[in-house]
Amino acid sequence: MTGAVILGCEGRRLTRSEAAFFADAQPWGFILFKRNVQDAAQLRALTGSLRDAVGWDAPVFMDQEGGTVQRLRPPLARNWPDASTQPGGARAVWLRHRLMAAELRAVGVDGNCAPVIDVAGPSTHPFLARRIWSGDPARVIELARAAAQGLSDGGVLPVIKHLPGHGAANADSHVELARCHAPLAALKAHDFRPVRALAGQAAGMTSHVIYDALDPENPATHSARVLSYLRAELGFDGLLMTDDLSMEALGGSLARRAERALAAGCDIVLHCSGDLSEMQAVAAASGRLSGDAARRAQKAQDARRAPQPIDIAALAAEFDALTASGNQTGA
Repeated sequence: MTGAVILGCEGRRLTRSEAAFFADAQPWGFILFKRNVQDAAQLRALTGSLRDAVGWDAPVFMDQEGGTVQRLRPPLARNWPDASTQPGGARAVWLRHRLMAAELRAVGVDGNCAPVIDVAGPSTHPFLARRIWSGDPARVIELARAAAQGLSDGGVLPVIKHLPGHGAANADSHVELARCHAPLAALKAHDFRPVRALAGQAAGMTSHVIYDALDPENPATHSARVLSYLRAELGFDGLLMTDDLSMEALGGSLARRAERALAAGCDIVLHCSGDLSEMQAVAAASGRLSGDAARRAQKAQDARRAPQPIDIAALAAEFDALTASGNQTGA
């Protein structure tokens, strides 16, 4: 049975110890970072060796949003702008993500922890604001849908984030626990609207944010009340993975963080550092996929379809024309 965990690796090549561990732990998927990237040939070899270790076509993810968060950069990928500065409207966003999918697939990556579906507001921390499409929920919905469709059409599984919404939180959850003070009515009218609109997506990622209106004690990743609201009220039935367990927003040991996330209602935990001893502890605490989590994982696997045949050069030319300097149509 497949483990309820997504793991990284330490370097640019899989070590024997890592390969043996992955063969035993059978993680559902993998995630790669800048530390894992040298060139296209090396990255294709690494993604191949990860899948060889588990013996099946496991998904391999990256955080390839664009702007400040992109693991592939020139010459492996375009230098994509931050979402907040992307001109050209929904068509340009679809083109951007269809081209991005081609870049990812070329090196063996078929999952992207994107798009961000948070909505900007007065409390949005600067670390997140530049990664958000808009402060208008309707605009976020329009552009996030285009982004997710572009990735899907290119054979890459999108992972919407950060559920149920990080925009109204007041801190960078990489370094501290973020808190959202907004009342529930305001969240439903603003921050939670994109979640409901994109609830049919096959995969999503939790936020390490406390929502006072739902659970003033626990961040969403560890809150049964928040995750139950996400499922029952906002309608999300996709595979729910945590944001990185190593982030400073969460307390306790990594094993305890994993146990609490799964007990709260997450399907899969995400651990990104590539540290072997940490991965061993997280995998042991996470157990195997079963029940609804296994069903959702299969649904996400099935959503990874082959790319639709397309003229990449023509799409690139169209994107360039739409986003040329001074052309802000629909932005």
